[in-house]
Parts: sequence; C-alpha cells; structure tokens
Amino acid sequence: MTSDVSRPVAAARSTAAPYLNLLVTMIMFGSAFASSKVVVGEMPHEVAAALRFGGGGLLLILLAVVLRKRSRPIGRAAALRAGLAGLLGVLAYNVFFFWGLSLAPSLDGGIIVPVLSPILTTAALILLGRETASWPRVAGLATGALGALVFFLGISGEAAGSTRLVGDLVFMAGAGCWAAYSILSKSVLSGVDPLRATAWGTGVGGLGLIVLAVPAAGDVSWQSVSGLAWANVVFLAVGPTTIAYLFYYRGLRSVSASTATTMMFTVPVFGSFFSTVFLGESFTSVQLVGTLIMLGGALFAVLGGSPLRRRTAPESVHAG
Repeated sequence: MTSDVSRPVAAARSTAAPYLNLLVTMIMFGSAFASSKVVVGEMPHEVAAALRFGGGGLLLILLAVVLRKRSRPIGRAAALRAGLAGLLGVLAYNVFFFWGLSLAPSLDGGIIVPVLSPILTTAALILLGRETASWPRVAGLATGALGALVFFLGISGEAAGSTRLVGDLVFMAGAGCWAAYSILSKSVLSGVDPLRATAWGTGVGGLGLIVLAVPAAGDVSWQSVSGLAWANVVFLAVGPTTIAYLFYYRGLRSVSASTATTMMFTVPVFGSFFSTVFLGESFTSVQLVGTLIMLGGALFAVLGGSPLRRRTAPESVHAG
C-alpha cells in the first residue's frame, strides 16, 4: 500500500525537478546583472568576466573531481562538444554580457537577454526544422522584434542615450549567443553527466576569458578594489555561475531547448527586482511598453506551437 502511494509522489517529484532546477537557475541569472554591474564599476569588463568564470570554472572542476565516483567519465568526444559549447555560452556570451554592462544599466540587460533569447531560440529551431512554423509563432516572432525596437527607441531621449543604446545592442548579441548555446547544449548532454559537462564547458570558456583579460589586468588598481566588489566576485562565481550553470544543464537533460528558455521569462522579474532595490536603476515608460510587447511576442513565439504538449519521450530520455 505504501509503495502504491509513494509511486505517484516520486513521479511528481521527477517531473517537477527539471523545472525547479531551471527556476533556481533563473533566480541566479536575475541576480547576476546587478551583481556584475557592481564589479564592472571597479575594473575592466574583461577582467570582471574572467574573475567570475575563472573562479566558477575552478569550483566546478573541483566539484567534479570530488564527485567523480558518482558519475560516468565524460569521454573525449563529449568533452570536445562541451568545450565548444563553453566557448559559445561562457566565452562569447560573457564577452557581450560584461561589455554591455560597462555601457548600459544592468536593468536593460536583465530584460533584453532573457526576453530575446527565447525568441531567437525559437526562430533558429524553426529555421532548422525542429519546430513547427505556425502562424501564432511567426506572429510572436514579429511582435517580439517590434517590442525590441520600441524598447530601443525609449533610450533615445536620454542624455547618455547613445552609450546606453550601444550597450543594449551588445546585450542583444549576447542573447543570440545564449540562444545558440541552449540549442547546442542538447547535443552535448546526450549520455553525459551534467556536472562533468558543466565543468568542462565552464572551464574551457573561463580559460578563454582569462586569456582575453590578461592585457587589461595590468590596468587594474587592485589595492583600490573595494570589499563590496570582491564579495560580488565571489557571489558571481558561486551562485550565478557554479550553481546556475549546473542546474541549467540538469534541467536541459529533461526538457527541450525552447521549453528551457521559456523559463527565461522569469529572469526580467528577478533582474528588475535586484537592479531596482540594490542599484536604484529604472527605465522609461516607453521601455516598459517595449518590454511588455517583447514578452507577449516571446510567449506567442515559444508557446504558439504548443511545444510542451508536443514533446516526445525520446527527447527527454538520456541515451545510455
């Protein structure tokens, strides 16, 4: 009797686990925008990115070594795929992420990246023939693009509008990198332990960021970097990097790339909260309208074809 009762509970936990993993990831991602803004205020963006992912990559590698007996070896081919994914989702994405933060408020990045990423992911999946190009989805993609245009137009009236606009366009490039990373990660995860895959990807990407940061590191007045900045560096390495990337990989093992990026819709809420409360940032009314249009378009683009209902069992099962 106990066994019969426990089975549905265990099944429910198993079904909910990927979404809980992704929710933790999105909370961490939302906090990263404000926290990273504090760091780039005291050092070049290349150095800030290298410290975050150099530390995060090291932590993930150490964790993978400690828990190596509990997971299967990754294999040379899978390690290569994970490394390539890391170059895209860690190196390329964070070059744009921290560069954008040096030019625009963290609030903008917290909206542009997580809202445009699902739109770009869905567009790519449709072009690749992996998703159905229904009219609601096409209309959603067009609406999302319109919302992005309105959002950018809301910056033009500000004194520092030109710098902010450039930063927002850089954030848009970062969103494209993250969309590609989400799609590529599905193939990386096939038959691979998520911790090892995360460690390899983050380690390779972090090493690339360190190489890029070397020329700028000499310009940093290290003795003048505040304790608050260092505290944020540690938080970024542990929370939005180590924990977030590991949980994102775990979630992607059981859901489609478009479904995973649907969870990105929660990041603007978390990101706006942290940026407003801790940094006192705000956006214009026109940007707010653009944000709402982008969100509506993203929802139609991602959910218009009902991918959650269409997802088949083989897509969520790990090859042995």
